[in-house]
Amino acid sequence: MKPSKPVIALLHGWGMNARVFDTLSARLAPEFDVHTHTLPGHGGRAVLSINTLHSWADDLVKQLPAHSTLLGWSLGGQIAMRAAIDHPDKVARLIVMSSTPRFVASDDWAHGMALSDLQTFGADLVSDPQSTLLRFLSLQTRGVAGQKALLQQLRAAFLDAPLSDAEALKQGLALLCMTDLRAEIPRLMQPTLVIHGGLDTLTPAAAGIWLADNLPNARHIELARAAHAPHLSHRDEVAAEIGRFIHA
Repeated sequence: MKPSKPVIALLHGWGMNARVFDTLSARLAPEFDVHTHTLPGHGGRAVLSINTLHSWADDLVKQLPAHSTLLGWSLGGQIAMRAAIDHPDKVARLIVMSSTPRFVASDDWAHGMALSDLQTFGADLVSDPQSTLLRFLSLQTRGVAGQKALLQQLRAAFLDAPLSDAEALKQGLALLCMTDLRAEIPRLMQPTLVIHGGLDTLTPAAAGIWLADNLPNARHIELARAAHAPHLSHRDEVAAEIGRFIHA
C-alpha cells in the first residue's frame, strides 16, 4: 500500500483568504497532502462569536488532522504559534512565514510597525474596506523585484473570494495591534522553520531573527530579495525549504 503523504496546512493573514496559497499549494501538492484554511469571517467564512487569538487558534485546530505541519503567514503565523503552544498534539511541526511575536513597535521592541499606522488602517476600514485592504497589499510587496506582477497576484487572490466581514477585519486588526507572544515563545517546543524576507517592511527581518534565536528548536531562512509575500515572489525557494524541513 502506498504510504500517505505528509500533511501540511496553510493559514493566510489578515484581510486575505486561502486563494493566496494557490501557487504554493500547486508546487507542494506532488509531495504533500496540502490543506488550506480560511480565518473566521474571511473569504466567505462565518464570523465567530468570540474573536481572540486563542479562539481563532482553537477554531483552526478543529480542522487540522493530527500531527500536521502547520504553516502560518503574517497574522496567520501568530495564530499558528498560538495553536502549536496550546495544542501540541495536533501540530507536529511549525513554519512561521513573514510573521512576528509582536507587530507593533514599543520601547522594548524595535522590530515592528508604529501603532498609529495600524490605527489609521482601522479608521480607513470603516469608510472604504476594499480600498484600504488593497493599499495594505501594496505594503506587502514594497521594494521587491517584479513588484507590479506580485501585487497583481495578491490582488487577484483577494478579489477571488468574498470580501471579509467588517467585524472580522476589525477584530483581526485588533489582534495585530495587541498580540505579544514574546513571553510564550520558549513554550513552543515543536521543530520550527522561520522564513522571512529581507525587504519585509510589515514584519522586519529582525523579527524573524529574534524568533529563531528564542524558539527552542528553530531553523531560520532569510530570503534577501523577498518582501512580505515570499510564497509568491520566491515560491520555488520556499517550497524547497519546506521540503527540506519536513523531511529532515
